[in-house]
Amino acid sequence: MTVPERWVRAASVAGLGIVFLAAIAVQAVAITQSWGAGYWVPGSVSAGAVCLLALRARRRPLGAAVAGLGVAALAIAVIRLVAPDFPAEPSPAMALGLAVLVGSALRDLRPVPAGAVAGAGLAVVAAGQLAPRPGGSGLAAVTALGGLLWLAAVGAGLALRLLDARARAAAEQVRRAERLELARELHDVVAHHITGMVLQAQGAQVVARRNPAEVGEFLGEIEAAGTDALAAMRRVVGLLRDGDDAAPASPGPERLGALVERFRKQGPEVRLSMRDGYAEWPPEVTSTVYRVVREALTNVLRHAPGARSVSVVVEQGPEGVTVEVADDAPAAAARPHHRGGYGLLGMRERVETLGGSLRAGPRPGAGWSVRATLPVPTREPR
Repeated sequence: MTVPERWVRAASVAGLGIVFLAAIAVQAVAITQSWGAGYWVPGSVSAGAVCLLALRARRRPLGAAVAGLGVAALAIAVIRLVAPDFPAEPSPAMALGLAVLVGSALRDLRPVPAGAVAGAGLAVVAAGQLAPRPGGSGLAAVTALGGLLWLAAVGAGLALRLLDARARAAAEQVRRAERLELARELHDVVAHHITGMVLQAQGAQVVARRNPAEVGEFLGEIEAAGTDALAAMRRVVGLLRDGDDAAPASPGPERLGALVERFRKQGPEVRLSMRDGYAEWPPEVTSTVYRVVREALTNVLRHAPGARSVSVVVEQGPEGVTVEVADDAPAAAARPHHRGGYGLLGMRERVETLGGSLRAGPRPGAGWSVRATLPVPTREPR
């Protein structure tokens, strides 16, 4: 989880906690005015316990839901035994906590346990109404409120479940499409190395007729090329086996320059800085560099309309190949929750599978930066 996501989750939990505290306080005041001092304590304690469990519903939805429903059922039973004249319906604050537990269960759990939690929640809401209670026999207002909260929780939970399923389906569709492109890259990687081996073998045949003593040098080069081909093929096939997002096969620096030129015609000015040694990198590294740059520039076009310039720096250092794409969009235009998508998510998985790292986030002051570091594997010993 990224830092912005942690802040968003922490803020949502804090906001929900404030809502729970406000509901418990309002409930305590209403009970005190209706029944007198001291009567608010049992309901507030049980409601507070359920609300605390609801705050942890996203981490452990099943355990929190079971515990919360158990606390609510126990509270109803104790009230009926100890204070038969006191209303036994789940209080509004408790019903709110139960609604959060039911909604989280419907969103995150499998269908059977999710349905069981939803059914148990409805049973708890109805239990207070079915139990003997003071007053008339009509539907209690608190029970009606609990039922409405339960319906809202079911609707919200199912809606979020559907949205999550659609997001997973979209991510899987992107993953399948890019795995097909990775298969084409595997063909290019193998063809590149085998072509060199064939040329070296043909040269060895010519040298063998003229100077047989020099054939050993050609055979060593063929062996080295074969070793490099096997290593490259293992890395690319490893991506396919891991199910990570793929990247299309991309040629060397000339195509990267062409990509930047195309971007200049559609967006802000781009400065490309690229060090020597590009041609010595394995094909899977060059293709990943190309794809990271393309994805980052595409995000600038989509989400940073205020950017005036973009810098693209590709260099090789002690840690490997580093590529960084940074724009100068105003801070108001840099929207962290919109700047990442399936493309950068796939690139992060791919970069990490190759042994590297990728960071995407706002720059100090203004703008956005995408920085990836890829190790360049050394030739395996013969």
